[in-house]
Amino acid sequence: MTNSKLTHTSALRKREEIAEGTMAFYFDKLAGFEFKAGQSLDLTLIQPPETDAEGNTRAFSIASPPFEPFLMIATRMRDTAFKRVLSKIPLGTEVRIEGPSGSFTLHKNPTKPAVFLAGGIGITPFLSIIRQARQDKTAHQLYLFYSNRRPEDAPFLSLLEESGQQNPNFRFVPTMTDMGKSKQDWHGERGPVNREILAKHIPSLQGPIYYLAGPPGMVTAMRQRLMDSGVDEDDLRTEEFSGY
Repeated sequence: MTNSKLTHTSALRKREEIAEGTMAFYFDKLAGFEFKAGQSLDLTLIQPPETDAEGNTRAFSIASPPFEPFLMIATRMRDTAFKRVLSKIPLGTEVRIEGPSGSFTLHKNPTKPAVFLAGGIGITPFLSIIRQARQDKTAHQLYLFYSNRRPEDAPFLSLLEESGQQNPNFRFVPTMTDMGKSKQDWHGERGPVNREILAKHIPSLQGPIYYLAGPPGMVTAMRQRLMDSGVDEDDLRTEEFSGY
């Protein structure tokens, strides 16, 4: 496996809404593009019909696992030129992809559990890691705590529930913080991820490697909560998703 970046032209093959205001985009994965689950890529629109001050390139975590034959990203659909173009260009339109990059990947020591803490679209690197871990039959104990306002806002909820049923080493703990605005029933955890929820599902808060991904405010708050609970700062890995 190499970490050297590769730049190539790819094509948009499919897009779908995966939660309210959130879309997934699928691109060709060309031969030679090798990445580790959890890594990211840079996506550049080629001569888009409109642009703005934010430019034509964005970094995205790769949400699909390495074993799949395509590259999938997912994003909240803010009203920017980049995202308007991405949502409207014809399927088959070519884009430029550079990558992979980043080291937000599963640690090697299988005796140390991995605890993933995701908010909203911060779920994307974890989806890749969790699905690849099942494919590789890794011995790591994996825990995913996934916070959203409502089920309607939670990308990949059913896919993650399915992964939890398929992998005995993976425990999925979704939690909702604003069910008063939801039209769906919810029988899982409620409220933000805190020490109480973690302690309920993890045998010991000390020992695992913790991975945090989501909006900067959520990552900062969660990092502080963990350190206040006695988690070693060396056992924390973070990835901030700002701007979306």
